Amino acid sequence: MEPNDFRKWRKALGLSQKDAAHLLGLKRRMIQYYEKGERDGDKVKIPRAVRLACYALAEGVADYNGPSRKVHKLEKADG
Repeated sequence: MEPNDFRKWRKALGLSQKDAAHLLGLKRRMIQYYEKGERDGDKVKIPRAVRLACYALAEGVADYNGPSRKVHKLEKADG
C-alpha cells in the first residue's frame, strides 16, 4: 500500500485522520506519516498489520476475537 492508496482508503470510508487513527489503534501523527510516506525525511512503510486492518475495516469488520467468536461489524454513522 502506497501513501496515496492509504489516503484514498481513508477518504473512501469518510474518515478523518483522527477517526482512522482511532479505528487502527494508532496516533493521528502516524496516519499523517503514512499518508505523506515519510517521517523526518526517512521513508515510512505501512506495516502489513495496518494494511490488513485497513482491508478489514473497508469490509466492515470492526473487531475480530478468533474463529469461534462473533465478528463485530462497524456501525454505520447516521448521516
